[in-house]
Amino acid sequence: MRIADILRNKGASVATVAPATTVSELLAGLAEHNIGAMPVVGPDGVAGIVSERDVVRKLHERGEGLLAQPVSAIMTTVVATCTPRDSVDDLSVLMTERRVRHVPVLDGGRLVGIVSIGDVVKSRIEELETSHEQLQAYIAHG
Repeated sequence: MRIADILRNKGASVATVAPATTVSELLAGLAEHNIGAMPVVGPDGVAGIVSERDVVRKLHERGEGLLAQPVSAIMTTVVATCTPRDSVDDLSVLMTERRVRHVPVLDGGRLVGIVSIGDVVKSRIEELETSHEQLQAYIAHG
């Protein structure tokens, strides 16, 4: 299965924030969209990614003043990305090795989606269910 298949099933819309967006505004957006991370997009494309985990860790370090700071102050700037042509298996390896849960999907440098660890797990379960059904049909019908 390819990343394009995941995007086809879940949709390709991506909630993003600008680097100057405050952490408080980011939190409102994460809650509104019921998501755990957003790519930070500037004039030159994806500049970083920021997650709930980033906010919690920096809030612990810096205190409540963090909420008024821009997301550019806490975002991860070295972003693991994939393309629609990449396999889910390859993305699983990337997510495990880089210890990331959200990966922006780029096509020709353009943001075309985002895949979470939940999306990967869901696709794996669907593949296993399909294989299970095929095996049962084969056994039942010879």
